[in-house]
This record gives sequence, structure tokens and C-alpha cells, in this order.
Amino acid sequence: MRSNPERSRSAWPTTSRWLVHLGLLAFAAASLATLQLLHIRNAIHADIGLVFAGLVVVHLAQRRHRIARMVAQLMRLRPRVERELRLLASDAILTVITINVVVSGILDWGRGAPLLLPLPTPFDRWHLTSSVVLVVYLVVHVTRRWRRIRRSTIR
Repeated sequence: MRSNPERSRSAWPTTSRWLVHLGLLAFAAASLATLQLLHIRNAIHADIGLVFAGLVVVHLAQRRHRIARMVAQLMRLRPRVERELRLLASDAILTVITINVVVSGILDWGRGAPLLLPLPTPFDRWHLTSSVVLVVYLVVHVTRRWRRIRRSTIR
């Protein structure tokens, strides 16, 4: 029995994209789970967080054609499609929040203590606050796209 080469070519990008989504969810959960280990080993949390940030880069690279097309449409001032703008804005927000979490984590790790913000407790810790914002945004992002994530392909 021979497999259809066209089907196997299109199956790998779908599987690859699904694995990246699964990895993002798993490493986000693992990063939160390692918070209990911080009194033992801060490096575990940092390593898992950096793997998560790397998967965000892979996720955005997989979406490069869609992102480029949306940016090109914006540059040509074509009629804006609401869904495309929402997706572009969502990717930009996730990127900024993720960079914020990584930078605040690196600064906290370098100092050996959390950087404090002029906000009321418990929102005064920069890395903690930005991480909570990222988790909430990721939960909303994934739940709104759950059906499409399963069917998505890389072009």
C-alpha cells in the first residue's frame, strides 16, 4: 500500500503546527508549575521560560506568510478586514507580553530579587504581574481559536 505523497507533504506542516501549539501550552503550564520549585532552583523556571519564548518565535515564523500578507494589506490601505486586524493585533500583543515576561524574568534573575513596580501588592512585582497577564491572554487566545488550531496548516 503506497501513501499519497501529496497528503504526506501537507500532513507534516499540520502536525508540526499542532506540535508547536501543544508545546506552547505545555511549556506555559510547566513554567507555572515550576514556580513552586523557585525556592529550590530558579534556573529550572528560567530554562522552561526560555524554551517557551523560543516556541513563540517558532509559532510566529510558522505564521510569517499570514503576517506578511496582513501587513501588506495594511500598507496598501485596502479595505481592512476585521478578522485579519484582530489576528495581527493579537500576535503583536502576545509578542510584546512575552518579551516583557522574558525581560522581567532575566532582570529579576540577574538581581536575585524581584523588581518592584509602584503598584499595590500583589501587583507590585513586575515579572509576576506580566506573567499573570500573559497567562490570562493565552487562555483567552487559545479558547477563542481552539477549533481553528486543530485544522490549521503551515503555508
